[in-house]
Amino acid sequence: MTAEGSLTYSTRAVPFSVLAALRLYNKNVELQGDSALPKDAVPTLTLSDGSVIEGIPSILRHVAQSPPCPSLALTPETERWIDASSLLAPGAGLASTAAALSRYLELRTYVCGDAFSLADAAVWGPLQGNLQWDKLRKSEGASLACAGRWYDFVCERAVLKDLAETLGPRRRYTTPKPTSVPELAGAVGGGDVGSFDIGLEGAVMGEVVTRFPPEPSGYLHIGHAKAVLLNQHIAEMYRGSMRVRFDDTNPSKEKHEFTQSILEDVGTLGARYAGSVTYTSDYFEQMLQCTRRLIAAGHVYADDTPLEQMRAERMDGIKSGRRDEPVAWTEAAFAEMLAASERGLTLCLRIKLDYTCPNKAMRDPVIWRCNLEPHWRTGTDWKCYPMYDFACPFVDALEGITHALRTSEYKDREAQYYAILALQQTAWPGLPDVKLWDYSRLAFVHTVMSKRKLTRCVDGGYVDGWDDPRMPTVRGIMRRGLQIPALREFILGQGASKNMTMQEWDKLWATNKKLIDPVCPRHTSVECLDKVVVRLTNFEGQGIEHVVVPKHAKHPPAGNKRQARSATLLIDAVDAEILTAGEEVTLMGWGNAVMETLHRDDKGKVTAIDARLHLEGDFKKTKLKLTWLAEVPQLVPLEVHVFGHLIAKRKLEEDDELEAWINTNSRFISKALGDENMVDLEKNDVLQLERKGYYRVEKPAGPNGEPLVLFHIPDGKQKTVGAA
Repeated sequence: MTAEGSLTYSTRAVPFSVLAALRLYNKNVELQGDSALPKDAVPTLTLSDGSVIEGIPSILRHVAQSPPCPSLALTPETERWIDASSLLAPGAGLASTAAALSRYLELRTYVCGDAFSLADAAVWGPLQGNLQWDKLRKSEGASLACAGRWYDFVCERAVLKDLAETLGPRRRYTTPKPTSVPELAGAVGGGDVGSFDIGLEGAVMGEVVTRFPPEPSGYLHIGHAKAVLLNQHIAEMYRGSMRVRFDDTNPSKEKHEFTQSILEDVGTLGARYAGSVTYTSDYFEQMLQCTRRLIAAGHVYADDTPLEQMRAERMDGIKSGRRDEPVAWTEAAFAEMLAASERGLTLCLRIKLDYTCPNKAMRDPVIWRCNLEPHWRTGTDWKCYPMYDFACPFVDALEGITHALRTSEYKDREAQYYAILALQQTAWPGLPDVKLWDYSRLAFVHTVMSKRKLTRCVDGGYVDGWDDPRMPTVRGIMRRGLQIPALREFILGQGASKNMTMQEWDKLWATNKKLIDPVCPRHTSVECLDKVVVRLTNFEGQGIEHVVVPKHAKHPPAGNKRQARSATLLIDAVDAEILTAGEEVTLMGWGNAVMETLHRDDKGKVTAIDARLHLEGDFKKTKLKLTWLAEVPQLVPLEVHVFGHLIAKRKLEEDDELEAWINTNSRFISKALGDENMVDLEKNDVLQLERKGYYRVEKPAGPNGEPLVLFHIPDGKQKTVGAA
């Protein structure tokens, strides 16, 4: 029997659902598995007539056009499951998607109807050979019971069973190291989730409590997003919970605005936390009592040493002249501090640790200081506040936090944390232990994460605000077009590594592209200032004609759009300049045309083109595929924003002056014309301008000719000013 075509795919990511469909529908197709192809390579079906179909959903739809029996007919419900099956690929979102599938299958034997269908094969495919699915079944147990029952049932079908035994499962991902906690066997590693086999000291299954403790002094940035997701992920690995607490001990920098924005962004990230949000300021009174007890026990002293002298003494390991003052003196001094008297404002409280310790964090750190700024929650009730180093271990323990996760930059302060907590436990009986665990801070090239420096960018007018698309804040990168599932996959894909590395933005944007490219609609644009008129000498239509074409040829749910055709077309000047007289090209979405005459000005620039339609021409034989627009009144004015790196230097050093390295030319705005369908686009819609890239709608087109504003979305490959 003559082969109907050939299927090319990566053997590192076998398209099981396609292979099953080919057998179920009795298709004679040559299989060409290629181990050299990357695991994210799209399967390609080349038909005997030379036409090419790419991607699992499109191939499944094509194969199903001639069903051998009614149960394998392509129905709207089956098509919905074909599209939804892509959500079952390895990654951070698999657990929640599999749980939803399990709930759906609770009272069902098959995915659709009462017989095995293409929907079952489509859902089975991404799970077969997926190591993360195997691990989740072991770790989640009851929550995936119904999906597991269905999976085992369909795996007994001859076609699926034979494919599974012949081709998989293949171990496409690094097998994680064995874990000492049996219940975690299915939670570490797997899919695109990095290794979380961290051996959390003292962890008890079901009792782990972590916390996300932001300071309300700025907007949440991508580094904070890692902290949120890591704390949640590790807590839930041990079937525990995460809490959210604001560390609000510095009224000089904190605002209610920041608190609200952080909570909103935590919600946007999809983070789950237990109980109500708390604040360190909720515990000021308890910390005051604890401090008074420590003073009475001789562990704390008041110090009025001038600031510079105190710094020098701490640097050199010299004992403060106030360290051995009697308890009564310190108690009186602390009362002056609490009253913010003239005398009190010259004092601070220090805790006695080890002023000669090689670890300078142990050299009697300051634990209370005066601040006359009104507190955003307590107003003017307090004029003296505990320092973070004192407040953090006390409140962690008081709230029942079992494990405090901190970035590795705090590694030198671990001994201080434990030492202060140990003293607090002597003054506050019953205060439990807290275990520290450190992880690597998230850092990107051409980026600053310091809230102090980001505030300077905002206050200096270098950006439009905390949500500017050039800012690394959650709101900024979302305005740039980043999808939250992509951010979650990127962060969790790094696992719980302690190795500090500078991340490239390209990998994050490439992850984002994998989510938006298969589904976002396609549109067309032409530059306003650099456009060239193409006159079709043999256009047979009357004036302007419209045809209906798909918005995304490989994703029918994207819907259709109207394509205008006329005798006068517009193309970009950059395309016109590479054409030659007599050359045959393909007008994308229409057909071939021959560029017969190129008209040029006295500088040799192409100003107009006379062309002839040649619709019977073979598009496979043309070198150039051009985007174009019919010159019609309904074209939509566009304002296109492309962004570059805000920081010109790849990595700022400690002694670099921020302002000297800010890129003041990091936004580029151009005018363009878009196809008439773009008038219907709404804010936050994501689209592709064909041959130009991906964009997010910042502002819809206005009723009085106001332009549609688009923000360019990097794709991880294009090396343009917008690839930051």
